[in-house]
Amino acid sequence: MAKKVVATLQKGSGKGHTRVIKMVKSPKTGAYTFRTEMVTNDAVKDFFNKK
Repeated sequence: MAKKVVATLQKGSGKGHTRVIKMVKSPKTGAYTFRTEMVTNDAVKDFFNKK
């Protein structure tokens, strides 16, 4: 399964996207959770700058 995903991301327009992972602290419990998204390469900095 993983080989298929990697192969599809390397063809054509898949190279224009990046999977980003951000650690977000919960205001209620104080525990950290991970937020992942697939964004375009142009929007990576915007993803990390927004709160």
